[in-house]
Amino acid sequence: MESVPLGEEGPIARHPEPWQVSAALTGDGTCIAEARHFAADFLTRLQTEHGIPVTARAMDLTQLVVSELVTNARKYAPGPVLLDLRVTGTVVEVVVWDSDPVLPVARAADAGRVGQHGLEIVMAVAQGFEAQREPVGKRITARLALLDDPNGAVAGRLPV
Repeated sequence: MESVPLGEEGPIARHPEPWQVSAALTGDGTCIAEARHFAADFLTRLQTEHGIPVTARAMDLTQLVVSELVTNARKYAPGPVLLDLRVTGTVVEVVVWDSDPVLPVARAADAGRVGQHGLEIVMAVAQGFEAQREPVGKRITARLALLDDPNGAVAGRLPV
């Protein structure tokens, strides 16, 4: 799938419109890996074809977030999953839609719990997170920095 720039010249810095791609995933066993590869290909094309800087950390975190959100959609909602990736400025938005209207809730930390840490992970690495019901199903959005903060904060988060 091709990236879709909404401006026709120069890098994103000159265009306030986002760059985006979308994919309809079947929801079968291959869709999680397919979604990760789709995200990596999109960010790689932005770098190589359009000169948009993307750090290795941003590439890894985007694939992780895509994997966690698509895994949850596949696990809890029947049917297809829609994945949108948008870049605006120095942020990539990962948007996942599924057919289940129940909004996810992060569970309290529990070192003894096996599994079910995906949402906690997403919320820990994302600059922004939101979940909203749609007329059918729900839409989950996570925002990640494409660049590491020059002041040493990881992926744009403030140092503790």
